[in-house]
Amino acid sequence: MRIIIAGAGEVGFHLAKMMSKESQNIYIIDEDEDRINYVQAHLDVFCVHGDAKDLQVLKENKINSCDLLIAATSSEEVNLLVCITGKKLGAKRTIARINNYEGIGTKMRIFYESLGVDNIISPVELASKEIYRLITQSAFINESTFENGKLSVFGISIHPDSPLNHKSVTETTYLNPNRSFKPLFLLRGDKTIVIQANTILQTNDIVYFISTPESVQQIIKICGQQFFDIKNIMILGASRIGVLTAEILEKDYNVILIEENKSKANKIAEQLKHTLVINADGTDVSVLEEENIDEMDAFIAVTGDSETNIISSLIAKSKGVKKTIAGVENMDYINLSHNIGIDTLINKKMIAANNIFKFLRKGEVNAIANFHGVEGEIIEFNVKANTKITTKPLRELRLPDNINIAGVIRNNKGFVPFGGFQLEENDKVIVFTHVSKIAELEEFFN
Repeated sequence: MRIIIAGAGEVGFHLAKMMSKESQNIYIIDEDEDRINYVQAHLDVFCVHGDAKDLQVLKENKINSCDLLIAATSSEEVNLLVCITGKKLGAKRTIARINNYEGIGTKMRIFYESLGVDNIISPVELASKEIYRLITQSAFINESTFENGKLSVFGISIHPDSPLNHKSVTETTYLNPNRSFKPLFLLRGDKTIVIQANTILQTNDIVYFISTPESVQQIIKICGQQFFDIKNIMILGASRIGVLTAEILEKDYNVILIEENKSKANKIAEQLKHTLVINADGTDVSVLEEENIDEMDAFIAVTGDSETNIISSLIAKSKGVKKTIAGVENMDYINLSHNIGIDTLINKKMIAANNIFKFLRKGEVNAIANFHGVEGEIIEFNVKANTKITTKPLRELRLPDNINIAGVIRNNKGFVPFGGFQLEENDKVIVFTHVSKIAELEEFFN
């Protein structure tokens, strides 16, 4: 697959890094020579120092044979222009990164598509939606749903009092008599472990389950956790993510937003209808105490400074806030969250990159979920006729290690398959795979 990425910033670099592990034919273009040199020193991709808006640059890099053009610069105007130009020159599929979430409703998406922009990705919008999911599912560290919630995959920490603690999966099958869920993998520190029958679960492991809606409460209970009501939420930072998150949450929760910049605070106060906007320095512990941080159920720090977000979230946690979410710009921080006491760290650029990644997959892919710090992907495939995956029951397919057929949606109903199950045409299948096994997995669906 021939892929051209315009923009060697964090989103472009992260995409190129993920794609380069799969032997894709990748070209990355940027005007900034230092960025290009950095990519060249760290990744095995073709680096082009030039302007992706330049017709000649695109032609010289064979845009006419490009399977996927991703415009991921920091300028949405540039991204739109690159996609429109690239499409006219023969690129098969184009994706533009857009920050202005207010301007990408359904009508605008259709309009952009008519110009040659096949898909639009808004990091701000995606990050805000992820925060909303984390708030509504309070016991989860992160979660992704499939087919409007017919199945969900979520991460949850093992409490010391859990009956799963220090037990293998085989020893705890009695806890799942209806076979309506199963553990797929776990995070132990920064290590991803694919769960086998003899895997021993431990306190503080973050275990990722797939489940039908009916069994979610049961899983939470056997992990020794519980859902808790969230009513009062404090958001630190009137960034685009902070404002959009407040707009989404204020319909159902009591929201306070703290912003240090006075003019910005006044402007946002007029925009938000049901959010209390306070002009103050949210990094000052006394300010947080004055605003009753100890009465908050959730704290979301999304200023433009990663360190501020992390430190303020730790302060909130120390004051008894049950759910803390911190936005970070530095991707190196992502694996730190659970180890340092913050429930979830999110990076909008990584979320955007992961969303783009589904267009890379072979087979008919509906969705991809990537969880921060996890060396694997959850992929939803449409099952086509006469593919290898339909030829035998699951236990006889000889799937590679580190691949788990996790869930199936058939006739609009979701369930969890086990070894004797055989897939059929038109099934929708949710699969967990370690990143090293993706190419082998795709062979079963082609």
